[in-house]
Order: sequence, then C-alpha cells, then structure tokens
Amino acid sequence: MKIKIATIQSRVDTDKYKNIEHFAELVASGAADGADVIVLPEMWNCPYVAKLFPEYAEPEQGDTWLAMSTIARKNSVYVVGGSIPECDAEGKVYNTCYVFDRNGNQIGKHRKVHLFDVNFGLGFHESDTLTGGDSFDVIDTEWGKIGVDICFDVRFPEGMRLQALSGAKVLFVPATFAMRTGEAHWELNMRMRAIENQLFLVADAPARVEGAVYKCWGHTMVIDPWGNVLTDMGTDEGVAITEIDLDKIDRIRAELPLLSARRTDLYTLEKK
Repeated sequence: MKIKIATIQSRVDTDKYKNIEHFAELVASGAADGADVIVLPEMWNCPYVAKLFPEYAEPEQGDTWLAMSTIARKNSVYVVGGSIPECDAEGKVYNTCYVFDRNGNQIGKHRKVHLFDVNFGLGFHESDTLTGGDSFDVIDTEWGKIGVDICFDVRFPEGMRLQALSGAKVLFVPATFAMRTGEAHWELNMRMRAIENQLFLVADAPARVEGAVYKCWGHTMVIDPWGNVLTDMGTDEGVAITEIDLDKIDRIRAELPLLSARRTDLYTLEKK
C-alpha cells in the first residue's frame, strides 16, 4: 500500500495569522501534487521561544486548529499538524500536535512528553512555560495506525517502541533541533528510531532562518524501515512529496525479525 506524503519545511513569522495563511498556501501546493498526508513542523505558527508560548497559546478548536481542520477538508488530505502551543482550561500550556482526516475531523493528538530543557549555549527550558504530556498513543487512519512524537521525544526510544508494538507503521516527528544538536544527532536519531522499530519515520522541521533567536537545523527527512533517507529537504523553505510503500515494512520484518525476537523475559535487572 502506497502513500504520498508532503512534508512542509516553512519559515516562521512572528505574526500567527501570516503563518496560518502561508501554511494554507503550502498545503494547497502539496495537495495539488497528489499528497495524501500533509506534515507540518514543530511550533509552526509562532517563534520557537519558550517565553512566547503562552502568548500564542490557543485552546483546542481555536483559530489555528480551525484553520488546519478547514484546510484538511478543503484539500481532502490528512494533516499531521506539526505542533502549536495549546492551553487548557486550567491555564496549562502544552506543545501539541493535532491530526485531522480528509474530512477535517480531529482523529488524534499528541502532547510533547519530554520537554526540551538543556544548558548548552544560551540554554533553553521549555518547562519554564510548558507542561509535559503523559501518553504515547497510536492513531487510526485509512492506511493503518500511525504515531506522533514531538522533537525531544525522539531521544527516548521507549515511547516509540510502544507505538510500534501497538501497530504504528509510520511515526511522524515534528521537530525543531538546534544547530548544535542537529549537526551531531538529527539524522542519527531519526534513522535509528526507524531502524530499531522497522517502520517509516517522517521528521518535519522548520526552514532555517539566519539571525533568528532560535536557529533551526532544518533537514526535514523521510526515512524507510531499513534506515535509508528517502528525502532530505536541506535548510530552505519548500514542499517535498515522498511516496512510501507500507508493504516494505512486512518484508523487512520478515527478513530481519527484530520485534519478534525480543527477549522480554530477560529485560529486567535483578540483584544477585
């Protein structure tokens, strides 16, 4: 079974509504090229600056949510909505990805579980303004199950393994790696998660903007279950179409049965 995926690597403006308008144009471009699924980057409707997330935060079914739902329906495509700041009724703010079907119905969402708190360079602490999510789920689509993880989640393999064991055939990872971590670990992390779970992985990043407060690595990628990079979008803005064949997953898992060969009876440490 084949799926055409459009990855969008977009520049991000400080004006939320300019971002929404631009996103709509890019989605229409991907849909016109025959895409079944449109994928957006992490925090695509606002600058990636921790102190600004509460300012841009919206409740579920807010303006950005409505734009994604409407555009999915008008273009008859699935939308994996990158992520945006979501605020709940208690005032907590989350880094949230919404997923919509071809009719614009929300069919799932993921709140970033592992918050990006690091101390190199100028430091960056998402926990100053964000609350972490508390689950790893799979989402049903017309092609089968998918999983969504956001950026720093990719460094913790346990969650993605749970999604793979629950039937996910494609993992979508909206992400905004910094320059230092991107150069060192972006491709390694993404390829390894695809290889060890024997599935397709789509890592979607914003375009790199010179002079931005947070300079992003870019390099949106689509990776197959053998670890081959099918698409690498470099650093500039654009839309790329990648066709994936889900039947490849079954072939690779049959040839190299990693998941079925696990020794879960031994994966504990006991004192002797």
